[in-house]
Amino acid sequence: MCLLAFQLQSHPKYKLILMANRDEAYHRPTAPAEFWSDHPNILAGRDLEQMGTWLGINKQGRIAALTNFRDPSLPITGKQSRGHIVSSYLQSNVAPRVFLEQLHENRNNYTGFNVLAGSSEELFYYSNVEQTIVHLSKGTYGLSNALLDTPWPKVEATKNFLRDYSNSTEEIDVDTLFETMQRAEGFPAETLPDTGVGREMESFLSSIFIASEKYGTRCTTVILIDNDDQVYFEERTFTNGKFATSQRFSFEIEKPAYS
Repeated sequence: MCLLAFQLQSHPKYKLILMANRDEAYHRPTAPAEFWSDHPNILAGRDLEQMGTWLGINKQGRIAALTNFRDPSLPITGKQSRGHIVSSYLQSNVAPRVFLEQLHENRNNYTGFNVLAGSSEELFYYSNVEQTIVHLSKGTYGLSNALLDTPWPKVEATKNFLRDYSNSTEEIDVDTLFETMQRAEGFPAETLPDTGVGREMESFLSSIFIASEKYGTRCTTVILIDNDDQVYFEERTFTNGKFATSQRFSFEIEKPAYS
């Protein structure tokens, strides 16, 4: 996944509001969001190449999301699939800090990543680049392919939108969130970071929604968890930049989220 914005415990109705885009090569086989047949507790899309996922939630309210860290100098050979970090957390029942402490010990098994792990009650962030476990306080956050809240233009745009929109209404309209995540215009070159991929690629990757001949936004996901522990999960998938399908799920969280 390449971009997400989320608000934690800062809205009168929703404990968690999250919107996310997954960008990936079009040829990489992917299953749309569903409750997994081999792990029916987990609701997530699935990378059919490595059988992990980039974002998911389970019936106990455990939630996790992952982005890659963009740095061409980092080694990628001989590393484990980062998508298994999310699926492993969703299958486990250990507290998120304990899970991340264990992940920290094995951080060199993976190339650069950021991960969110926890629930709408308690959410943590960890990057194997920064190597610090952060207990997130109430507020609005943005994450792309750098550290949490790194002020890339698309991160700032989605984070500021979510904060301002959620502060202006007691009822979240998911269509409004999806519209924001499907903005395809880029940002001025002088505002973009230099991550080592070249100016042309920086410009291409700067938009919130990405579409090209071979690579782009494959899906957008919105997750809402309200104060009554009701979950709304919607994923909209895209083929070559065009809307393809939509999956919607609603359920009540079963306690506990972890032991």
